[in-house]
Amino acid sequence: MIHIVFNEADAQVLQNAIDLDESLQGKIVLIKDDYALGPIDQVYTEEGIQCRKDWWVTVIEGGDFEPKKVIEDKTDNDKAKDLIETLTNDESEMVWIWAAQNSHDVCGYYWLLTFLKEFQGRVSILYMNNLPFINEKGNIFYPLTLSEIPAKEFLKAKKLARPVTLSEFEVDPDEWTKLCSENKGIRILEGGKKLVQYDYDFYDSDLKKYIMPDWQKANKIINNYVSKAKHQTSEAYLLWRLKVLIAMDLYEVQGKIGNMKDFEIKYKSKSE
Repeated sequence: MIHIVFNEADAQVLQNAIDLDESLQGKIVLIKDDYALGPIDQVYTEEGIQCRKDWWVTVIEGGDFEPKKVIEDKTDNDKAKDLIETLTNDESEMVWIWAAQNSHDVCGYYWLLTFLKEFQGRVSILYMNNLPFINEKGNIFYPLTLSEIPAKEFLKAKKLARPVTLSEFEVDPDEWTKLCSENKGIRILEGGKKLVQYDYDFYDSDLKKYIMPDWQKANKIINNYVSKAKHQTSEAYLLWRLKVLIAMDLYEVQGKIGNMKDFEIKYKSKSE
């Protein structure tokens, strides 16, 4: 069995679950890129792949996030090709795609499905869509990411595995193709598997709410966003958007504009 996840933290908690249950034994493949962000036009072509790499370099340049943490030597496309080769050579091999109800996972699912069309019947989805789980304190909660689910709860989650239907193999790649052609920068999950796209400044209005009249380090602003905002995204992207807002001369800044802890931001004084 091959398990597909879309976040490093998810891979770790799934491995913990596998250690608890031999029936889950299998290889974990991490699809690393966040396809909810950035350009996806011609995303399966060499030109489109390079465009995404260049865009990510722009986003993370001069900040806390080194390129290696976002862009691997072995790309997602390489992993997809390996997956196709494995499934072709071993007809008994099965794929389980694990996804929580967030745009990152759902976009990863859409991106991946295009590669797996010919293996219909051997690909299952485990989608934690509005499903309750029990946390470490014994309370019921609805996870937004797989990594929030305790490993022992994954043993229940495995019962949710169902084959990706023929209809999904036909409709979902078409929906992804439509999204790719719209040339937008942000994809937001509205519910189920429905994605809506916006421009690159989508998160800016909420991010601005956490900038105050007094000096705050950038990491505090970003941490406040992550802990309170409805629509979540990566810290790397939020840091980039914060730098874009600064470049628009909207705020006062002190320190070196680089890593999150290196500079502070506040409203411009009224005299300005």
